[in-house]
Amino acid sequence: MNSPAIRRAAASGQLTAVVLFLPPALLLFTLFVVLPVGEAAWYSVYNWNGFGRPSNWIGLDNYRYVFETRAFGLALRNNFLIIAVSLAIQLPLAMTLAILLAEKFRGAVALRMLFFLPYVLAEVATGLIFSFVYDGDYGLVAAIWRFFGAEPPHLLASTQTSMLAILIVIVWKYFGFHMMLFIAALQGQDRNLVEAARIDGASRWQALRHVTLPLLYPTIRLSVFFAVVGSLQLFDLVMPLTRGGPADSSQTMVSFLYSHGVMRMRIGYGSAIGVILFLICVTFAATYKRWFMRDD
Repeated sequence: MNSPAIRRAAASGQLTAVVLFLPPALLLFTLFVVLPVGEAAWYSVYNWNGFGRPSNWIGLDNYRYVFETRAFGLALRNNFLIIAVSLAIQLPLAMTLAILLAEKFRGAVALRMLFFLPYVLAEVATGLIFSFVYDGDYGLVAAIWRFFGAEPPHLLASTQTSMLAILIVIVWKYFGFHMMLFIAALQGQDRNLVEAARIDGASRWQALRHVTLPLLYPTIRLSVFFAVVGSLQLFDLVMPLTRGGPADSSQTMVSFLYSHGVMRMRIGYGSAIGVILFLICVTFAATYKRWFMRDD
């Protein structure tokens, strides 16, 4: 069974697969990832408005201007706030619901679909819907406030509450995705292990803590990765809700890039923001993969 002929045939089959499938993948990766990133890095060292050929070389000044801009500091802070809320609220909520809904009972499938539906809804549509919900004159929040005899707030128009309003939408929209990941992992677990723990005298909480949760660790690590990378790239929800305002209080790094780079025709400046965001994402992905997902 382990003859040299069989090993040679297996190696030849693997080589054929590599030769057939690797070049197209490398070509697409080069065209849509490597070249755009390289082009952005090239533009970032010029003071360029997008017209003609870049010629006004300014070196690393664009990067200095980015870090000196107060709005970029706010955007960076908001991205880290989104990450914190995603990890501290969104993922525990998703895991709790997954543990409850992974069991087979009447209505479980309907509840899963109900909680997953917000994720199916497009980000721009979600932002537009909640812009009406948060409307201080005619929205649902205003109606609830008036019902209790209070003056309705304008959540999206205040620097104190605009980011809070966005965070609520983020949790509502994305927790269903993580919930479905956890449900899939729970349904793939060997139920005999939990039953054996219960037979040995473990309570439901002890079986959950010492059997179910350790088996969920690979999915938890994957979910954390998705949550962090998605938080760093958040854009579609912000633009319909606040466009990064008021006074840049709800900017994220991508909305800051769009507002201060693309819309103002500062392509070199915007490219510098894009390079910074790319380096943050790549650094996180490489570090996280190296230290937390190396065995997955």
